[in-house]
Amino acid sequence: MFYYILKRILQIIPVIIGITILLFVLMYIIPEDPAKLILEKGATPQALQNLREKMGIDKPVYVQYWRYVKQLAKGDLGTSYRYRRSVNSILADHYPNSIKLAFAAIIIESIIGIFAGIVSAVKKYSFLDVLVTVSTTILVCIPVYWLGMLLQIGFGLKLGWLPMSGMGDGSLKYYILPALTLASVSTAFVARITRSTMLDVMTNDYIRTAYAKGLSNNSVIFKHALKNAMIPVVTYIGIDLGTLMGGAILTETIYAWPGVGRTIYLAILQRDAPVVIGGTIVLVLIFVVMNLIVDIVYAILDPRIRLEGGGSINI
Repeated sequence: MFYYILKRILQIIPVIIGITILLFVLMYIIPEDPAKLILEKGATPQALQNLREKMGIDKPVYVQYWRYVKQLAKGDLGTSYRYRRSVNSILADHYPNSIKLAFAAIIIESIIGIFAGIVSAVKKYSFLDVLVTVSTTILVCIPVYWLGMLLQIGFGLKLGWLPMSGMGDGSLKYYILPALTLASVSTAFVARITRSTMLDVMTNDYIRTAYAKGLSNNSVIFKHALKNAMIPVVTYIGIDLGTLMGGAILTETIYAWPGVGRTIYLAILQRDAPVVIGGTIVLVLIFVVMNLIVDIVYAILDPRIRLEGGGSINI
């Protein structure tokens, strides 16, 4: 298990390096002068040149990248061009809001998705199965931004039951619409994966043996079938949690949610490269760490995974 985890950790390093190179090159070849973004309009050419030299942006791209990597190794994500604040502090202000929204969405997709998938598998070809299939198909096809606006108009504007945007005082009512929007597509996938794996598991010999022993239907489903069927579901939910914790740009923008996704979106519009690069690096780091945790959980549930990934086995 130790070598399996070590191998997964070592695989993260080239991913982070590749992401930093790609983002750095893409953001620093844009036709925008950071010095002009920082200084007010009307700044003299000499003032602009002095600032470029101070920031080191007059150097070749590879020199700027090496300087950025050395800062990154110390945990320094740079300074925002627009706000003249540390990127670390900007992200620290907004990431908690994204994480809270992500956990709310994960709870919704886990409960509704798994329950719907179980019902659909157990009641195969019934009205409930058809209802789940049609509902998940619709959710997968509907664009997130369109669904978000429909919920805003219906429950916020027309009925006035829930806030249409913002985080307000942080009470539960502000989470409902953005969390439902954020969880919509993932809930559909969780339901479909659960249904598919449950149907596969229910055809195994040990399930028939459990029924032959006289066990109740609920006992067979929840104590025997569901445990094995949950492996791919846990994998998907874990990876999805990493993605959601990194911030959902569309959902946060629609609902004016003060999370990191909306922060990165605004930084892109403002050409604020340090915030875009720093925010994306943290997003990728969260994703790969969650992926690592999922791999470990997967290996615990299925020991064959870590045996295959941990090297040769002496028999």
